[in-house]
Amino acid sequence: MSADLQATDRSERGALARRHNHALVALARQVWHDDCSLESAYAQICEVAAAALEADRVGIWHLDPTHARLACVHLFQRKGALHNPPGAHEVLPLGDEYRARLGQMRVIDAADVTGDVALTAADPALAGYLERHDIVSMLDAPVRSGGELVGVVCHEQVGTPRVWTPEDQAFAASIGDYAAMAAEINRRREAENRLRYLELHDPLTDLPNRDHLLEVAHSALRPMGRGGHGLAAIHLQIEPGGVGGDDALVLPGLAAQLRREFGDVVTLARVREHAFALLPHGDLPETEALELAERCLALVQVAHHAAAVGVAFARDLAAPSAHALLRNAELASQRARADGRNRCEVFDAEHHRGLLKRLGIERALREAMTQERLQVWFQPEVDLRDGRWLAAEALLRWQDADGTLHPAEEFIDVAESSGLIVPLGRWVLDNACRLACGWTARDGTAPVLRVNVSARQFEQPNLLADIEQVLQQTGLPRARLCLELTETALLADAEGAAHTLSRLRALGIGVALDDFGTGWASLGYLKRLPIDAIKLDRSFIGGLPEDRYDSAIVEAVATIARKIGIDVVAEGVESQAQADALLALGILRAQGFLFAPALDHAELLARYGAG
Repeated sequence: MSADLQATDRSERGALARRHNHALVALARQVWHDDCSLESAYAQICEVAAAALEADRVGIWHLDPTHARLACVHLFQRKGALHNPPGAHEVLPLGDEYRARLGQMRVIDAADVTGDVALTAADPALAGYLERHDIVSMLDAPVRSGGELVGVVCHEQVGTPRVWTPEDQAFAASIGDYAAMAAEINRRREAENRLRYLELHDPLTDLPNRDHLLEVAHSALRPMGRGGHGLAAIHLQIEPGGVGGDDALVLPGLAAQLRREFGDVVTLARVREHAFALLPHGDLPETEALELAERCLALVQVAHHAAAVGVAFARDLAAPSAHALLRNAELASQRARADGRNRCEVFDAEHHRGLLKRLGIERALREAMTQERLQVWFQPEVDLRDGRWLAAEALLRWQDADGTLHPAEEFIDVAESSGLIVPLGRWVLDNACRLACGWTARDGTAPVLRVNVSARQFEQPNLLADIEQVLQQTGLPRARLCLELTETALLADAEGAAHTLSRLRALGIGVALDDFGTGWASLGYLKRLPIDAIKLDRSFIGGLPEDRYDSAIVEAVATIARKIGIDVVAEGVESQAQADALLALGILRAQGFLFAPALDHAELLARYGAG
C-alpha cells in the first residue's frame, strides 16, 4: 500500500474512532440519567450501536446460567427503526462453542457466519437463529458484571457479509460494557428502592410505617398543593391480647381487613406496635371523618378486639406540620382510651394547649426542686379576743427562673396529678418544722405549726414514719405540729383514714379538717374521725355580718364544735366587721388578710414574734 493510501486509511480510521467515541459520550449522558429506566437504557444502547456500526440489528441478551440459555430482552431493527418487533424476545440454548468464545474473547467477530463451521455446526440452535433471520455477519460483545458473564450484545448484519474493523470491534466491546453498567445501575437502583421500601414499611403487616405516612401527610399539607385545611388523621389504638392469641398473628389479619375496607380511600399505616393510622386521600368534612373513624372502630370490634380512636384535623394546626397532625390524632386516641374502651375522641386544641402548659409547669417545678427555688411562707392564725399569735399555716411558694413568686394555687393541681406533691409535701414539712422550732410569740408561748397534707400524701404507707423522722431531725415538739387535711383526703377510705388519724393523735400530733363545710359529709366527720380542729371555709365568712344564713351556719358549727371539744378557725377574714361577727357567734380563732397575708419567715417574726 502506498504512503498516500496508508495516510488516507489512518485518517478514515481515526475519524471512525472519533465518531464512535462521540456516540459513546452522548450515550453515557442519556443512559446514566436518574430518570432512565433499564428498558430505556437498553433501547438507547441498541439504537446508538446500530447507527454507529451501521448494523442491521442490535440485540441485548441475558444469560440464564441455571438453564444455560440466552433470552433476548431488547432488539432494535435499523430498517424501520423498530424496537422489539414481533418475535424479538427469543430464547436460545447456549452452545458450548459459543459459551467458550464469550468467556475467552473481548468480542466474537464473524465476518461470514456460514464459513465459521466450528461455531454453527456445533450449535444447531444458533445456526437456526442465524438462518431464520438471514444473518450473515455478527459482532457479539460479552456483558460481564463482577467478572461473571451475564449476557451478550449482538450486532448483526443481514443479507451481505461485512468485515468488522478494529474500531468496530473496540466500539462493540464498549457497548457490551455499557450494557453491563446499565444492568448494574438498575440492580443498585432496585436494591436502593428495596431498602427504601423496607425503611418505609412495617415488616409484620407490609403496611406503610409512620415515616411513610409522615411523607404522605407532608405532601398533602404543602401550601402549593391543596393546602390540607380539611385534611384529617385517624389514629386507631388496638388493645393488645384480644381474641385470637398471638398479636404477631392477629395484627397482619387485622391490617389486611383494614386495607380491604379502606385501602381505596386512605393511606393506611402501622405507626405503633398496636396502632394503625389512616390518612384520607382527600379533604373531609368533620362528619365524614368521624364516620370513617367509627367504621374503623366497628371493624376492629367485629374482629373481637377493643380499640380507641382519635381524630385530628389540619385546621387545628398553628402551622402545617405532618408530625403535629399525627401526634394530635394519637393524643386524642389516648384520651379515648383513658375514658373507656371502644371510644372515639376528636383532638381538642384548647385542651392540648392546657396540657402543654401543665407539662411546662411540671418541668419547671422539677427544676425548681433541684435548684432550690422553693420557699415556705406562713399565714398567721390569731385569737380574735386579743390578737395573740396562736398558730401559722405553712404555704409553699415557688420562685420561677424570671424571679416571679407563685402561690401554691397556681401549681398545686399539676403537682397533685404528676405525683410531685409527695416530695414537695415532704420538703415543706421538713423546712417548716425547722423554722417553727424558733417561734416564740410575744406572750412567751410557742405557736402551733399547721402543715397541709394532700390526699396523695395521706395515702402513702410511709406517712407516719416520714413525719416522725422529720420531727426527730428538726427537734420540733410533736404537740406543736398540726396536719391539715381536706375531705378529699378522707373520702376514698374513711375507715383507713380514721385509723391513720388515730395513730397521729396517739403520737401527739394534731389534726385539722380544712375547708370545712364545702363537702357533703363534713358534719359526719366530726362524729366518726379523731379531729382536733376544723377550719371553717371562707365561703361562710364573706357574707358576715349581713347574711343571716351564713350567721346561722357559723353559729351552729361553733356550738357543735364547742360541745365536742374541737377548735374552730375561721378562714379568709378580711374586715373588722367579719371579725366582730365571728367573735359574737362564738368563733375565737381566725386567719385572713385582716391580720396578715402570707408572709415570708422574716416578716412573720418581725410582725408577730417575741424578738
